[in-house]
Amino acid sequence: MFLKKEKFSSNGTFDYMIVGLGNPGKKYEFTKHNAGFLCIDLFAQNLGVKIDRLKFKALIADVRIGGKRCLLMKPQTFMNLSGEAVREAAEFYKIPPEKIIVIFDDISLEPGRLRIRRKGSDGGHNGIKSIIFQLQSDAFPRIKLGIGKKPHPDFDLADWVLEPFSKDALTALRSACENAGEAVKLMIYGKTDEAMSRYNS
Repeated sequence: MFLKKEKFSSNGTFDYMIVGLGNPGKKYEFTKHNAGFLCIDLFAQNLGVKIDRLKFKALIADVRIGGKRCLLMKPQTFMNLSGEAVREAAEFYKIPPEKIIVIFDDISLEPGRLRIRRKGSDGGHNGIKSIIFQLQSDAFPRIKLGIGKKPHPDFDLADWVLEPFSKDALTALRSACENAGEAVKLMIYGKTDEAMSRYNS
């Protein structure tokens, strides 16, 4: 991917930051842990933009959704340090946690399902753990995308989340990502309850 390294002006501000979590690099592209990356890429594609500017240890894009200015982000720090990129951008643009929407994978949901929450614990997810630590807050909304549970309890979690999606699971994920994109549009207009009612499963 060709990256455009640009200076983002601090003039003006963003209404929301929308962050998809994952690991950079071709080898991780279609793995389960990259559900957040895949989702925000599809969201950007549907909006007619590319997340290809390098800043804040992340790939970013500046986009308007209706009348709202949003910063789309894919941290490039690898999952366990995702919070570093989120904090740098949040501090630079003075974006509070409640205006940061994070999209990530969840093993407790089957592929094709999603769940929206206003805030909460990390649930054992290292990317969320990093963001909570760096922001010193868990009060950011999030969209969890189902990747399915481990095939048996003894299966190593790291191996499971770094496995590629099956063809069927990837198709199901795409459907969930389309719904997540619609949910984001509701959430940035203060309609989180409606988004939860419509898309939580």
